[in-house]
Amino acid sequence: MTTQQLVDQIHKKQSFLCIGLDTDLEKIPAFLLEEEDPLFSFNKAIIDATHHLCVAYKPNIAFYEAYGINGWKSLEKTIAYLNANYPEIFTIADAKRGDIGNTSTRYAKAFFETLNFDSLTIAPYMGRDSVEPFLDFEGKHTILLALTSNKGAFDFQTLKVNGHELYKQVLETSKEYKNSENLMYVVGATKAEFLQEIRQIVPDNFLLVPGVGAQGGNLEEVCRYGINSQVGLLINSSRGIIYASKEKDFAEAATKEAEKMQNQMAVILEKMK
Repeated sequence: MTTQQLVDQIHKKQSFLCIGLDTDLEKIPAFLLEEEDPLFSFNKAIIDATHHLCVAYKPNIAFYEAYGINGWKSLEKTIAYLNANYPEIFTIADAKRGDIGNTSTRYAKAFFETLNFDSLTIAPYMGRDSVEPFLDFEGKHTILLALTSNKGAFDFQTLKVNGHELYKQVLETSKEYKNSENLMYVVGATKAEFLQEIRQIVPDNFLLVPGVGAQGGNLEEVCRYGINSQVGLLINSSRGIIYASKEKDFAEAATKEAEKMQNQMAVILEKMK
């Protein structure tokens, strides 16, 4: 999917919502455990109920790998279902991969070719030759971890290197990578006050922003500092939407929560006109 196609969907749906499919067998409604594939059954119901309200889905790969081969099969079925039924949706494999040379190329083939995700989250710690193999894939997007929403982000990401915070160095250096126009960046909603300076470094790239909702991030604050002329934001919400109910009405409850966020986004987009 091209960036322009994503932007077109944002304006068509009046939404820049990304729904995280962090599907946990210990948290989904108990009656689904009787299904042949509870993970996929839950995901399918959530997708069918919310696809008109969001522009992206983000399965967190750990929630599938935790269940071994069966979990991986559930992930394969989920992405295949999305691509077959809702091809306009932008898909994100939240896998946080990153390694040198051929290893990164194999990770990229796994998620971009075998599974056919549109994008993949990448840890940039190992530098250029661990990131550029992902950028070789046409029509695919690499989402670098820049400034994350967890408390431990301050352990390293804000430490100064040559007078600049490390996360700023990541942003600046990555702009020099081959095909850097296909880069996006993770910036946590709980770090909204940093967004103004981040936008000065990467004014045009999309930012994937987790942490709105359950982690306490504020949507309006994020948009105030992070939105650009093409919107340039994907706001992720996971637990607040997909676990809105543990009863048989879980899909309907997810719809209501997604609608709340979409309505807020529509107001913000209207103000941009």
